[in-house]
Amino acid sequence: MLKGIIFDVDGTLVNSNDAHADSWVETFSDAGYNVPFDVVRPLIGMGGDKLLPKTIGIESDSDEGKRLSANRWKLFEKKYLPTLRPLEGSRALVQRIRNDGLATVIATSARKEELYVLLRAAEVADLMEEEATASDAESSKPDPDIVQAAVKKSGFHRRELAMIGDTPYDVEAAVRAGVQIIAFRSGGWLDEKLAGAIAIYDGPADLLANYETSIIGMNRG
Repeated sequence: MLKGIIFDVDGTLVNSNDAHADSWVETFSDAGYNVPFDVVRPLIGMGGDKLLPKTIGIESDSDEGKRLSANRWKLFEKKYLPTLRPLEGSRALVQRIRNDGLATVIATSARKEELYVLLRAAEVADLMEEEATASDAESSKPDPDIVQAAVKKSGFHRRELAMIGDTPYDVEAAVRAGVQIIAFRSGGWLDEKLAGAIAIYDGPADLLANYETSIIGMNRG
């Protein structure tokens, strides 16, 4: 029986993936790097520790990497954050899960200082009980570190948990951590890229509409 649900945030509960990509593209451009949106967008869901080396060959813990990451977040918070909206059904889904007595845990590649504003944008900040962020892990998704940290913080065995995410990086991280995962199409990925998920839904509203026949509805403790 399930005892808890692990949630990704960006693209899963709040419609923010394009905004993250846009903010990286603009930050790179301001620093003299020409990195197109189409290069950055497929990398959203990884942390900066993966994105920076893959796009401009700079390590995130270098002076330049730290400067770019800080500038990117300032830009995102000022320009893009006010435009974000929850995905349809996000709060209702999390509330339903809470009402069923399941624990709610976050597993995100965002840094700890970024997480609260994203949860507030998703309108679920008050419904989450535990969190695992990039600050809790050596490597971000698709490495399993963040999901493993979420499992540990939940206090449950990995087989008593399921995860919900929206990118191939969520799926790979969950599978490598031994946690079953439900995938959402709301992150912009085709179903074949989400292979490894035990079920795929359009987004929170779709899962909520099919809740009773989902693995959550059929296996809640």
